[in-house]
Amino acid sequence: MPLSSPAWTAVIPLRAGSKGLPSKNIRPLAGKPLYRHALDQALAAGASRVVITTDMPEVLWAELPTEVTLVERPAELAGDHIPMAPVLQHALQAADVHGTVVLLQATSPLRRAADIESALTVFSGGYFEVVLSVTEADRGVLKWGTLRGNRFQPLSDPAYCFANRQSLPPVVRPNGAIYVLDAEGFIARGSFVSERIGVLQMPLERSQDVDTLEDFERCEALLKQISP
Repeated sequence: MPLSSPAWTAVIPLRAGSKGLPSKNIRPLAGKPLYRHALDQALAAGASRVVITTDMPEVLWAELPTEVTLVERPAELAGDHIPMAPVLQHALQAADVHGTVVLLQATSPLRRAADIESALTVFSGGYFEVVLSVTEADRGVLKWGTLRGNRFQPLSDPAYCFANRQSLPPVVRPNGAIYVLDAEGFIARGSFVSERIGVLQMPLERSQDVDTLEDFERCEALLKQISP
């Protein structure tokens, strides 16, 4: 069941430019535009308000639920190399958003409303400044390093570089599906970076990200297999 309190706002960023799959955010997926999956998930999870920040005319002029506030994203925040932090900061300020915020990327259509609710529960404990969704990853990355000239610099504990892969601790990676944070705190920091980041672990089958046509087709096939 959706959370009844406290009230929270979902933010969905949509950008027109996409090199991997043009117009992917409005491309029909399982009967509705890709971005509508994120919107419907937010409302099903109990969002009191959904802010969509976009430069897409097809969305800015669309008929959307009354809970939706549209923010027209300026061109300087719509480029290929613009990070998410300034985009979210602009949306929060332009829409006058306060309190708990859940950032939902449209490119994660297999996320469920229950995943959003679970992330909110983790955040409601009050310890974490940011809660993000993760999925299991190859623990072999603990053996990796960077190059400092011709010197190998381990990414983590140097002992891991020489350990059997099976003995390495589990590793997770952000899957981009859910970020929960406080609007005022995020605007003050201007960044997602924090020493207090909590996680919600999601299974790999719901952690698919759409970037290419192959990704899109895989997600559509999975949607037909996964019950709502």
